[in-house]
Amino acid sequence: MRARCVLLALCLVSSVAAAQSDKPVRFVVGFTPGGPSDILARALAAKLADSLGQPVVVENRPGAGGNIAAEVVAKSAPDGATWLLGNNSILATNAALYSRLGYDPVKDFGPVVLVGIQPNMLVVHPAVPAHSVAELIAYARQHPGKLNYASTGAGVASHLSAELFKAMAGVDMVHIPYKGAQPALTDVIAGQCQIMFATSASAIPYVKSGRLRALAVTTAQRSLSLPDLPTVAEAGVPGFESITWHGVVVPSATPVAIIERLNRDINAALRERDLRDRLQGLGVEVAGGSPQEFAAYIAREIPKWTKVVKDSGARVE
Repeated sequence: MRARCVLLALCLVSSVAAAQSDKPVRFVVGFTPGGPSDILARALAAKLADSLGQPVVVENRPGAGGNIAAEVVAKSAPDGATWLLGNNSILATNAALYSRLGYDPVKDFGPVVLVGIQPNMLVVHPAVPAHSVAELIAYARQHPGKLNYASTGAGVASHLSAELFKAMAGVDMVHIPYKGAQPALTDVIAGQCQIMFATSASAIPYVKSGRLRALAVTTAQRSLSLPDLPTVAEAGVPGFESITWHGVVVPSATPVAIIERLNRDINAALRERDLRDRLQGLGVEVAGGSPQEFAAYIAREIPKWTKVVKDSGARVE
């Protein structure tokens, strides 16, 4: 009986692969082109297109903190031809932020693999008179409500990271939400906003060029890709931690055999030196692992971020 089940599963995978061979895979991203999710998805898509022997097309569906893209994928055919690059917003935070979602982050998706983790970077405009987290806190306390911080949208990681920082550091800063990472960073670079908790992928090029100043990373430990940059916790706010993570999910009814095959393909791609080097150059710490490990990770993240959302009072309608 077991051998028969394995044979049926293999036949199913083969038949689905054959059906997909004449059409591209849709890799749906819930955020704007040029942002961290988009950059990561395109790097992974290019590598997977080679290994799968068929196009993997990144499809940007920005809006509502990633909810629009998530709903599109949740309602797609469970045939392995539509993937979602989920992150902590879509899969762990939005359920607490929005009164209504067009999808259930647990019931509507089959976790495939955790792709990578990105430390957020606390960056400031060079005109801000602070070269450390302690100096920034001191300046903000001396000028309550005078500093603006940009985010990629209400309730997303960059917003909640800053709200957590405000609460733990005891400072008052004004939130300016944007529709995506690039417009937010553009205004911080221009000095329209002074501060941002940006993903390393999007901020590193501007830090290297001197257009932004990096003060710290938001992981509990120093980042492997940014070892010289202190953490917010060690630089003045003990216990602070806030990261951005990315992983691939598919519609929940997708057969286990297809999920496992996709998991193997992505893990193999993540082991390729050129892809690892490219992602690490963007500040992404490559993860990988099994579907079960990713499911357990999501299960731990949901209550953690639900508490942060409730404590911050953040809400998106």
